[in-house]
Amino acid sequence: MAAPEPTSDNPFSLLGRTALVTGASRGIGAGIAVALDRAGARVAVTARDRGLLEKVAGELGNDPVVLDGDLADPATPGRLARAALDAMGSVDILVNNAAAAARLDTVDTTAELIDGMNAVNIRAPLLLVAALIPSMRDRGRGSIVNVSSVSGLVGTPRRASYAASKGAVDAMTRSLAIELGPIGIRVNAVAPGVVDTDLWAKNKAIPGVIEQIEAATPLRRWSQPDDIADVVVFLASDAARFVTGETISADGGMARTLDLYGGSV
Repeated sequence: MAAPEPTSDNPFSLLGRTALVTGASRGIGAGIAVALDRAGARVAVTARDRGLLEKVAGELGNDPVVLDGDLADPATPGRLARAALDAMGSVDILVNNAAAAARLDTVDTTAELIDGMNAVNIRAPLLLVAALIPSMRDRGRGSIVNVSSVSGLVGTPRRASYAASKGAVDAMTRSLAIELGPIGIRVNAVAPGVVDTDLWAKNKAIPGVIEQIEAATPLRRWSQPDDIADVVVFLASDAARFVTGETISADGGMARTLDLYGGSV
């Protein structure tokens, strides 16, 4: 059964909305799922590890849906979209958060690494969008939020393949906004900087890294998943009803000032 129409006068409310969040088992994705749920949405969470997804779902109060799958498999996006629609009746909000990343010298880059990264970072989001357009079109609304990266906006060392994929995310965001705007679907991206998650635990242990990141960030702190999640909630909500085609940096000012500080991430 489709979710009821929103009844709140609060434009930031997602009451009655449904959402699908990829890469939701930890870090930014888990934070996004929690924030959407808190705003009133019913959330379907997806990632490869069902056990971790169940833990995230345990923090959600609006009858969450758990869907596990590997987005590197070209059949998975369509399957996940169908499962989310079957479980919730609609998907009003799609958050393409799942990503593959690597930091290595370009001389060590392989075709397998590039193809694997592009499969998750580019192909999977596009296939999910394609699978969910009919449902959103039928309801006359939809919000797609792609999670990009500061690496897609400025040069970051030893991340050429990852940066290329995130630059593609920003480009697809603009193209989809043009294509889907006339049928009521908004498409935006959020570009985090350095987020304090488990993925950075190893690098944080290197002497000087914490201070280097803080020096490269005008707000002088590492971001937390909530810092990104709240921007996603804004873009998903009616508060952003006339915002589409944008990539919003949620990086403490890093992308706009990185060269001034001489930093690298």
